[in-house]
Order: sequence, then structure tokens, then C-alpha cells
Amino acid sequence: AGSMAATRRPDALPPHLSDKHKHVTCASDAPTYTSTPEYAGVYASLGIDNSLDLDELRREVRIDVKSLTADEMVFDVVGIDAPIANALRRILLVEVPTMAIEKVWVLTNTSIIQDEVLAHRLGLIPIRADPARFEERGDSESNESNTLCFRLTAKCTHNADKSTDAEPYTGARVLSSQLTWVPQGDQAAGFAAEPPRPVHDDILIAKLRPGQEIEVECWCEKGVGKTHAKWSPVATASYRLLPRITFHQPVHGPLAAELKALCPLDVFDIEDVAGVPTAVAARPRSCTVCRECVREPAWAERVSLQRVRDHFIFSVESTGAMPPDRLVRDALGVLKQKALDTAQLLKDTRAQADGDVDMAGAVGAADE
Repeated sequence: AGSMAATRRPDALPPHLSDKHKHVTCASDAPTYTSTPEYAGVYASLGIDNSLDLDELRREVRIDVKSLTADEMVFDVVGIDAPIANALRRILLVEVPTMAIEKVWVLTNTSIIQDEVLAHRLGLIPIRADPARFEERGDSESNESNTLCFRLTAKCTHNADKSTDAEPYTGARVLSSQLTWVPQGDQAAGFAAEPPRPVHDDILIAKLRPGQEIEVECWCEKGVGKTHAKWSPVATASYRLLPRITFHQPVHGPLAAELKALCPLDVFDIEDVAGVPTAVAARPRSCTVCRECVREPAWAERVSLQRVRDHFIFSVESTGAMPPDRLVRDALGVLKQKALDTAQLLKDTRAQADGDVDMAGAVGAADE
């Protein structure tokens, strides 16, 4: 234990071990050194402690937002290990709550779509409503604090306009824009600034023909994606490791042009270095690690392709139910609460174990 405390972090590792600790090498045939060394004593023989230090983690972790639109967010998380990054991704997929249609009361349905299929299609329509303003219904009665109500009424008739370019039917396409919010209790005042609505107005629900009609009432409830995918707030949530491209030796002249032509994503540029055209990795973030630049042995001797083990590039695309930056903040909140719950569970378990030991000691003393 004393030798492990000599150095807190593996920054003092020899260069060859430091490279394996910090990077995943992408060779021409397969990646190498893919496993993260999690064991605290993996470098104990060198007097280096690889255990997690919370204060150091707080100092090293950073989040850099690279782009943000109404539907998509790209950001970097630096200084964490893959298990934490994957936990954040999974939380984004299935544990950030949203509002979705849970119950459909079919009053009339003379279309060719079965009631259960119609209800399923309605349930998958993303709803724009702030879930933080609602409670989970559970087994309680539906009310304005846990339920949103929408009505849909559609009927198809023959078009009275007989011109050649006119549509033959009126109301033949039932769209999500026809879902009308019906406020319950004091919801009208509370949501006056931004009434609940479907995210997209052009989602096709059904097709009708003259004489067919649909009338349904839909109840939205708060839930999470691990219960049903309709509550998942993201279309995609993924991450990749930051590519790292280094040169073992300068690549000049015709070789520089050849290397630039090898890359299908235009990662390399040619710059004038001391009057000599030299290849440089100008856009490493664009690299998809196709390994064209290291596939041939001659290029593998000149170029090294790696990924930075603790630098994650996240891409989050929202369904539109909530802005992507809000989703990330909520996911981080869920992750934080999980950590606090785990810490409390460990504390309670330890207290119970200590109590059992004390009780066993008391019983033993009484027997004597």
C-alpha cells in the first residue's frame, strides 16, 4: 500500500506504457490495447496508484459543446472512462422521462386500420410537452398533474370540386396535426405560453375513403424508454473516441499528395513547411478510422492511427420532444442521482454489516 501511494496517477509511466494507457492503436488488421486498465494495482510494481481519485476526476473532466441545433447536439467529454460514457449514453436512450400517448379511447373507427394498430401508431407520435411539470401516474387516477388529453376527429368525403386537378377526396389523409389538445383542470393557464402538441404536424396516421371516419381520445402520461420505446427522447445517442494521427517521419513531396489522396474523408492537407510540401493531419475529427492510411506496411511505418481513450465525441439527436441540451442535462442529473443512491446503499450495507458484527459479539459474550 505504501508503494502504491508514491504517485497518484499514471502520468509518470514510461513512454511505451503511457501510450498504451492513453490510446487505442488502430493497426492495419485490428485495433490493439483496447481494454482500459481499471485495476488499481495494475502499475503497483512501478509505485503508481491507478485507483480512482474523486478530486482528481473533478479537476480533469470537462465538457465542450461543439455544435447545437434545435434537434442535434455534438459535444466532447474528456477525462472519463468508457463505462461512464456508456452509462450516459444508455441513460439518454431509456431513462430520461418524456410524455407519450399511453391510452387511446376509440369512439369511432370505420377505417381499415384495426383499433390496436391505430393506437400503436398514435403512441409513437412524439409529443412536445415538458415532463418536469408532470408526475408519473402509476396506479393513481388520471388528473391534470399526470395526464395530457388529445382528441382526434377525422372524416373522409367526396370532394365537391370536380376540376381535373382537384383531389377526389377531402380528409383522406389523417395527420398528426389533427390531434387537438384538450386542457384539463388549470392546464390552459399553465401551458398558455407553449401548449402541448405533436412535434411534427405531417406524421401520417391513417388513410380514409368516403364514409370512413375516426374519432379517438388520447391520454398522454410520463414515462421512460426502458418501459417502452415511445418514451425514448432521442432518435440516436452515440459516441466515438477522438482519432489521433501522428507521423513517425515527415511525409514530403509526392508522398504527401499520395497520402492525401488515400483518405476518403479528406483528413490530410498539404502545407508548406520550411519550403517543402508536407502532409499534415488537418481534420482529425473527420477520421472514421477506415485505416486506408495505415493499410500498406510502407505507410504504417510513417503514420500512426490511434484513438484517445478518455476523449469521447458524443452525438445526440432529439426526437423533438425536448431540446438536445436539456436532454443531456437531465441525463447527467439521472447519472448523478444513481451515483448518490449507490453511495447511500453502500453506506447502509456497511452500517448493517457493522451492526451484525456487534450483535454477534454481544451474543457471544452472553453465552460465555
